[in-house]
Amino acid sequence: MAVATRLIRVLCVDDHRLMREGVSKIVGVQPDMEVVAEASNGEQAVAQFLASRPDVTLMDLQLPVMSGPEATRRIREADGSARIIVLTMYHGDEDIHRAFEAGAMGYILKDTISDDLIHVIREVHAGHRIVTPDIQHALDERARRPTLSQRERQVLELMAEGMRNKEIAAALGISADTTGMHLKNLFTKLEVHDRTAAVAKAIRRGIIRIE
Repeated sequence: MAVATRLIRVLCVDDHRLMREGVSKIVGVQPDMEVVAEASNGEQAVAQFLASRPDVTLMDLQLPVMSGPEATRRIREADGSARIIVLTMYHGDEDIHRAFEAGAMGYILKDTISDDLIHVIREVHAGHRIVTPDIQHALDERARRPTLSQRERQVLELMAEGMRNKEIAAALGISADTTGMHLKNLFTKLEVHDRTAAVAKAIRRGIIRIE
């Protein structure tokens, strides 16, 4: 008498219902998988993980209430063996680094979902960390670039909100000269020459996110 193979139990986390439904259909037709729970924000993701204890969690990065990386970190703190795959539209090197730093074992772009998803779920379930060549290339590029200090990130975020130097200085409690120094360092590190280019590159890389 054949012994039934235990299904890979999947938790799907995404704030878009249609995306969750699409992933559930792709996973649901697999003979060795089932979606056991869904969540639409990071806080729900942690709660659903603790309630259902899935084998693999598919985690979006941009989520309301609590971000994907933070939810990933919370889940990994609760269960060090948790297997989490980031499923996102963002491909910036900072986004990728943040996800793996939080404890993700795989990173899939939504535009390649049909090709990679099932394979990566099976590999991660088997305990393998999956880093595709393009994702590794992004991580390697990040490692070669200078990192921004916390203060430089704060300046960049306020600049992205449209603040001028004096407004940034007042908001951070620093002098206008110090603000100018931070801007100069930002331009050098990001390899740009003006504020607009700095904000655009920071968004593209995932250093900052505009809501």
